[in-house]
Formats: sequence, structure tokens, C-alpha cells
Amino acid sequence: MSSPSPCSSSGSSQRYRIGYALSAKKVQSFIQNSLVNQAKQRGIDLIKIDSTKPLTQQGPFDCVIHKLYSSPDWKDQLRQLSLHQPNVVVIDSPESIERLHDRTSMLDVVTSLKIPQGSQTFEVPNQRVVHESENLMDSIEETGLKFPLIAKPVTADGSATSHEMSLVFNENGLKMLKTPIVMQEFVNHGGVIFKVYVVGEHVKCVKRRSLLDISEEKLNSTAADEGLLSFSQISNLVAKNEFGGCSELEKAVIARNKGKGFCCSEVDELVEKAEMPPLEFVMGLAHGLREALVLRLFNFDLIRDSRDGNRYFVIDINYFPGYAKMPDYESVLVDFFCDLVEEKRRKVELDVKENQEVRCGEIEEKNHLCE
Repeated sequence: MSSPSPCSSSGSSQRYRIGYALSAKKVQSFIQNSLVNQAKQRGIDLIKIDSTKPLTQQGPFDCVIHKLYSSPDWKDQLRQLSLHQPNVVVIDSPESIERLHDRTSMLDVVTSLKIPQGSQTFEVPNQRVVHESENLMDSIEETGLKFPLIAKPVTADGSATSHEMSLVFNENGLKMLKTPIVMQEFVNHGGVIFKVYVVGEHVKCVKRRSLLDISEEKLNSTAADEGLLSFSQISNLVAKNEFGGCSELEKAVIARNKGKGFCCSEVDELVEKAEMPPLEFVMGLAHGLREALVLRLFNFDLIRDSRDGNRYFVIDINYFPGYAKMPDYESVLVDFFCDLVEEKRRKVELDVKENQEVRCGEIEEKNHLCE
């Protein structure tokens, strides 16, 4: 079996250094031995950045990847790095990342995309941001939102509280919520969510279990005191329990559907039988979001309307998601690292060429001897 080819196409044995600044939890999930070893085989060393020390005093780095919110001066450190070492590729810019921290405007980029739509269409669910001074029920009625609703925190910074959500069935459920909050219409989507991972030019779509459909009968028969189901991260809560059965959330939704439509043994079949979205459609949407967001490490959650198999909704976008959950994540990320190395090489070559042209111009201006 042949060993993986190095990143550099020039045949050079040079090694490249990619620094990573991540939380301890992110390091544990992302920087696994399998990723480190595969990167080493391609000539790349992954170097941990110490956030307690000045970034410009560490390295040298060819590239820097980061997702760090605990350091208050991190943004300024990246700015200083770009100022003093402009050839270092930084993924991604803090300004672009911050756009995804606010669910008030997170999905605006989807509605503004100008990409061709064929048989498949995409949109975002109807939603309303209810501010602290506003009445929840009045705001819902003014906007025309219909139950059931998903209640989400306004802030989406990756913290535990940013993942605390609720499924709201009626007005009584609204009374249990606090503002400010984002209220988003729940779209029945067959209990399947498509997670689209974007890693630079690389795109991978996987299907996962999601919230089950909520029948009209269930919605109309929900008792007044059963108006709310709280949860944290759909992907975690609908994961199988230790015995391979349904999650607590799935059991709750099934119970509230009066046992009709699905049973626990059938939940996995929903995912297994679900058709993947057309590749061309997914790639086009991923490319459009990558260009509009000016980001290279993110994923977005895509659902398909149960009533219309060609109608899709983008319901969430996350920066630097849990890539280790993506099949063969090591190969995808290492290929991306190689892309960054090539980008760095091109930047250096361009700088050298521009400097030579400047020097040549200065000499020519002085004695007209430059050829």
C-alpha cells in the first residue's frame, strides 16, 4: 500500500505548520490522533496555540484555524498577526464568524442568495425575533406564525445556553418562555435532517435523525398544560439511547401523537429510507453560502418539507461544527489543509514577484539598465 502523497507538488520535503486555537472541549473532539497522524503523513504538523501568550510570539505558522471565544483579546491578536505576518492564512475572519452568532440575522444570507433554483427550491422557515419589551403572543399573531414553533436563543455562540431550545405547541407554552427569543415555525420534515458540512471547496452531506412530524390531530388535542417540550441540540437529543431505542424527545413526540404514525422501532427506518438531496443542488447551495458568508469552515442544517419533496429549508448555520461526526473527516480536513498550504505558497510567490517588479522598476528609473 503506497503512502499518502505530500501536500506540496514540487517534490519538496518541506513540512508545514498549521496552528490551531480551540477550546479544550473542541481540541478533545477535533484534534484526534487519526487526524494528527494523517496530517503528518502529508507533511503537515498541527501545532496547538497557547491563547495565554501573544500569537505573534508563537509559530511560525503557515496557517491558523481557530474557534476561540474565551480570550477577550483574540480578535486583536489575529489582527496583529495579519499585520506583521500577512502571508499567514487565517481561517476564518472574526468578522465573518460573528455573523453566525446572532440568530436575528443568521439566515438572512440564505434569502439573499442569487443562485439558480431548478426543480429543488430552498428557503428559510417563517420566523420572528421577539425582543425583551415585546409580548410573545402578540408578536406571534402579528407575524402570522402558526403552531408548532421552535423557540431558539438569539445568541448562537456555541455556548451551552445557545443550544437550549423548545418545541412550542400552544399559547400556554409561550407563557413559559422568556424574551428575547427567536420563534421559528416548525416544518414537518419526516424525522430526517440533512447536515451539510463545508470544508473549503469540500462538501459532504449526511442524514441524521431529527424531530418527528407533528400531526394536526396531536396539535389540536394537546392539553393546555402540555404546551412545551424543552431540549438541547436536536442532534444530541434524538440520538439513540444506550439500548438502541428512541430518545426521550422522540418518545415524548410519539406519545403526543397518540402513538399514531411512528413507533420507536420505525424511527431508524425513516433515516435509512430517506433519499439524499440531489448532489448538484447541495453543492450549489453550499458554494453560494460559502461565497456569501466568506467562510470556509461551517455546516448548515437542511430539511425537506414532508408535503413537497422538492422544497427544502435551511434552518441553522454553524461555524466550525463537530467535524469528527462527519464520515472520513480526517481525509477531508487534511485535503483542506493541503489546499491552505497551496494558498500560502501562492501568496508567497506573488509577494516575491511583486517585490522583484518594484525593485526592477526602481533600478530602471535610476539607470535604465533593468531588462
